[in-house]
Amino acid sequence: MVEAAQVIYHMTPQAVWDAQRNQPSFAPASLATEGFIHCTAEPELLLQVANRFYREIPGTFIIVCIALARLDAELRWELADGHRFPHIYGPLNWEAVERILPFPRQANNSFLLPKELER
Repeated sequence: MVEAAQVIYHMTPQAVWDAQRNQPSFAPASLATEGFIHCTAEPELLLQVANRFYREIPGTFIIVCIALARLDAELRWELADGHRFPHIYGPLNWEAVERILPFPRQANNSFLLPKELER
């Protein structure tokens, strides 16, 4: 069951991440516009979402790996498009970031899972 996940994933443009590194926490635009930070618990689902919604957006993207045990904000598992997604209802505290991975792309702009997330 995905709710048992220890780590969840958030994808973001590298430039958005870099622009907030001197802030007290990370707060992407979705936190202001939708009230939460979008995440996934399964790497394969992250790849599907990336290629469905972000393929046409240019630029370098990263995957933020978030340790749930260190997350300060409220986490809710919510149903969308037939899947249960973890949503963070508040800014992401830096201490919860386990690691950052590049989110590679092919020549046609489709995303590829990094080797570290392949099963």
